[in-house]
Order: sequence, then structure tokens, then C-alpha cells
Amino acid sequence: MARYTGPRTKVSRRARQLLDENKAKYFDRRPYPPGEHGRGRIRESQYQIQLREKQKLRHIYGVLEKQFRRYYKEANRRGGITGDNLLEILERRLDNVVYRAGFARTRPQARQLVNHSHFTVNGKKVNIPSYQVRQGDVVEMRERSQDLFPVQQAVDTLDRSAPEWLDVNSSDRRVMVIMHPSRAQIDTDIKEQLVVELYSK
Repeated sequence: MARYTGPRTKVSRRARQLLDENKAKYFDRRPYPPGEHGRGRIRESQYQIQLREKQKLRHIYGVLEKQFRRYYKEANRRGGITGDNLLEILERRLDNVVYRAGFARTRPQARQLVNHSHFTVNGKKVNIPSYQVRQGDVVEMRERSQDLFPVQQAVDTLDRSAPEWLDVNSSDRRVMVIMHPSRAQIDTDIKEQLVVELYSK
């Protein structure tokens, strides 16, 4: 299963926004873009702005380009606003649901928990991070995994509240998908219209 394995702080610096909470101290040390001209004043083209927004969205959810393009084609094929559809598809990934429920501190950690078969969906083992949950699905942590230290630490220390489209029971390590997320319920700091404009060229 493909995933990004390069330097994460550099990605945040290029996006000019912290994308990985674990790298905050490194990002604060050098918040300007990487490279020889990182501190220089470079007039940005519209294409550069759109590309940066797309790369930012990709790295937030941990998706590579090929899969991201498939998501965009699916979002564009559906009725409604393409940008909203794209964010909904990304939010419904299983690893994102685990992250949003507060069972992992970061999305990469949530991805690893799913990869290692710690979760079931409707009673069936699912170890695919990109699995799309649907309304009414019940995501549960397997009984043997409920006392894992990273999960317990995330539940005890995180003050992040679960979104309205999820019903979370932290003590039972159980999440129910009440509805598909709307744009208003997604707090990702992104301008999705720029991504749509980039792919529409």
C-alpha cells in the first residue's frame, strides 16, 4: 500500500501551514518555504497557488496523486458541488474516521492502526485505510486491541471533539456514522475551489 515516506516538515514548509502536529517545533523553527529562495519574495502565479492548495489537501489526508485524482473524478461525476463532494469522500475514509473519533493523535497513526487490523466495520475486519464508510456503519475496535497504549493515550489526552456526523463512544471504542458529512461539518482549513480549478484546466 503506497504512502508518502519523505520529509514531512518540508511539506508543511512548502504549504506554509503546519500539516503534521508532531513536527510543530521544527516548523516553528523554519516557517518559510524550503530551498535557496525560500525566504525571497517571489510573485506567485495562479497555478502555483492552486497547486499548493491541492498538495496541501493531499498531504492532510495522506493520499498520493493517483488515488487523489480518482477521488476527484468520482467527486466530479456526482451531482452537486465538486469541491464539497471531494472533501466528503476524503472525510469518509476509515483512517480519517478513526482520527476524527479521537482514537489516534494523528492521521498517520490512525492509518497504522487500521493497517494492523485493529478495527472492524459492521463486525467484519477491515484493514484498508481508504475504505469508504457509509451512513449507518458501525466502526469498532477489536476487543484485544482496546487497551493499546497509543489509543488509551489519545482518548485520555486529546481535547478534540468529534464531528456531528459521528456518534462516538470512547469507553467502548465504538463509532457510528450517523450521516455523510456536509461541508459545514468539515473543519479542514482548505480552499477546495482552487483544487477544482486546477483539475478543470
